[in-house]
Parts: sequence; structure tokens; C-alpha cells
Amino acid sequence: MDIRKLDRGAMKAEYGALIQRLLPWAGLNSPFEGAWSVVEPGGATAAHSHHEYEMFIATSGDAILDVDGERRPFVAGDVAYLTPGTEHQVINSTDTDFQFYSVWWDQEMADRFKARHETAG
Repeated sequence: MDIRKLDRGAMKAEYGALIQRLLPWAGLNSPFEGAWSVVEPGGATAAHSHHEYEMFIATSGDAILDVDGERRPFVAGDVAYLTPGTEHQVINSTDTDFQFYSVWWDQEMADRFKARHETAG
């Protein structure tokens, strides 16, 4: 068993949030990548889009999720699915941290996973 813990001291600023990438890691063959993200009070991620599919899992706090200009509350326990090319942003207008885990994938990641899986046999 290998457990990875959130380490606030090791987080790096990316996309306007604090990020700790947890995937990939050696020994784990997965068809996706992922990261813990913390949007600090009054902060927001940079609005952006990309070619991967993505899923956000809200773990603590309250935020607003803006996807292609449509804003909705996004709170602990919520899961959001984003298709490639959608512009998205997480906005935290509260006075506490908003934390979420993100997972993203594309066909290239799936192909690499399959090749590694077949080689490992």
C-alpha cells in the first residue's frame, strides 16, 4: 500500500491555485493524472481550457465553478465533469480555503496506459 498525503508546504502555484500533483507516480499504472488543488480565500484559478477531459471533486469549502460563462455553486461533496475545450475557472469568494481534487485524461494517456499494462503482462 502506498498512501500520498496532502502536503501544503510542498504545493506549487499553478493556474492561480496551490497544486500538489499526485499522479503519475512510480509503480502506479493509471490512464489519468491528478492533483490536489487549494484556492485560497478571495482567490480564483486562471480561466483556461485544454484538450483533456477533467473531473473536479470538491473536498472542502464553498466556491463558484464558472464553465463557459455559466456560474454555479461548487461545494464539498460535489463532482464536476468538464469536456475538452470548455473554459473553466474556480472562484473562492469566501474567507476559508476551497480544496478539490482534479483528475484529467485523454486518448494519449489511455494509449500509454494500455501499452504499459500489456508490457507488464
